[in-house]
Amino acid sequence: MQSFSALLSAVILATSASAFISMPLTKLAPPAGSYLAGLPDADRARAAFLKSFAASGPTTVPASNLAYVQYTTSVGVGSPPTYYNLVVDTGSSNTFVGTGTKYVQTSTSIFTGEDVNVTYGSGYFSGLEYFDQVTLAPGFVITNQSIGDALSYADFEGVDGIVGVGPVILTEGTLSPDTDELIPTVMNNALSQGLIQEEILGVSFAPATSYNDTNGALTYGGIDSSLYIGEITYTPVTATYPAGYYWGINVTDATYGSAGAETTVIPTSTAGIVDTGTTLVLLADNFFDSYMKAIPGAKLDESTGLMTVPASSVSEIQPLNFTVGGTVFSMDAAAQLIPTDQNTAWGLSANKQYGVVSYLGTNSGEGLDFIIGQKFMENFYAVFDTDSNRVGFAYT
Repeated sequence: MQSFSALLSAVILATSASAFISMPLTKLAPPAGSYLAGLPDADRARAAFLKSFAASGPTTVPASNLAYVQYTTSVGVGSPPTYYNLVVDTGSSNTFVGTGTKYVQTSTSIFTGEDVNVTYGSGYFSGLEYFDQVTLAPGFVITNQSIGDALSYADFEGVDGIVGVGPVILTEGTLSPDTDELIPTVMNNALSQGLIQEEILGVSFAPATSYNDTNGALTYGGIDSSLYIGEITYTPVTATYPAGYYWGINVTDATYGSAGAETTVIPTSTAGIVDTGTTLVLLADNFFDSYMKAIPGAKLDESTGLMTVPASSVSEIQPLNFTVGGTVFSMDAAAQLIPTDQNTAWGLSANKQYGVVSYLGTNSGEGLDFIIGQKFMENFYAVFDTDSNRVGFAYT
């Protein structure tokens, strides 16, 4: 069984500001050419393909909660397509395959002449960049999508790569020699090719009941009203650096406890990011310290980096409340804890109670003071709206 640290690496924690900085590795030796090699033929193929499509409405596809710590979706590449199990990552924007099932070239594969190299909060991949046909759902086929073929990589156990749905700016500096080139994401291309009318991604996660639980959904091109209740609260993408490079938002404040007996966790409006590629909810170290001290007997387990809660305090855990866009989104006790029957799968001690809220590694005031990860989104519907430059949440 993988340890928690290995599983967490597989989730990438794709939140580092270095996500768009090249990692110095031995340069690959691809065939000679430029990034635009083969583009005229690719453009003609695209033109022919577009004639058969009109802009369509939102398309919802399933997503699977793998090993309790990451969400994946099945993506086809090539013609006929080979299907890959890819991590759904709003914290990065490159799409690549090959870390498990190897990239299979077909008649639609066109080498761009570029190396590609991306480092993440944990792990990296390096390889060659291709244009290829990408199938996100039956009848939802993107032509000439730029994707990476991972020839060298680390910390992607159990998955075949990533489908990157973060802001396109995160692809800057990932190609070589065209280091200034931006790579359109699958969402960018789906819009430009008329497959969707709005560049919006709806994300529905839920607590897993098994090691590989297909209990999530992704909606390309809009939202699925059957997956949430009430209204969606939207908040603009923050202008604060570096959170604003990602799906960054401002949280007005955060408290622990019920009305009249709250402990302040985040005292004033501060910027952080919303990231499907991060498992936990991470708080700036001083914010996390306030949270942990509010739970009697809670302490940090240095070997795992997770908070432990004594049995006597488990039943007394109070809501953790985040105010976003004027609406309070509360994580109840269950949402703050790792079910003990999952401890073995996480590589944790079987007889301890662990929490899903942990520390960021830096104090507040550095422009990225929290990460709202998968464990938060398992309780709320999330909307990533490029058209209006905003993020939305709703209760499920």
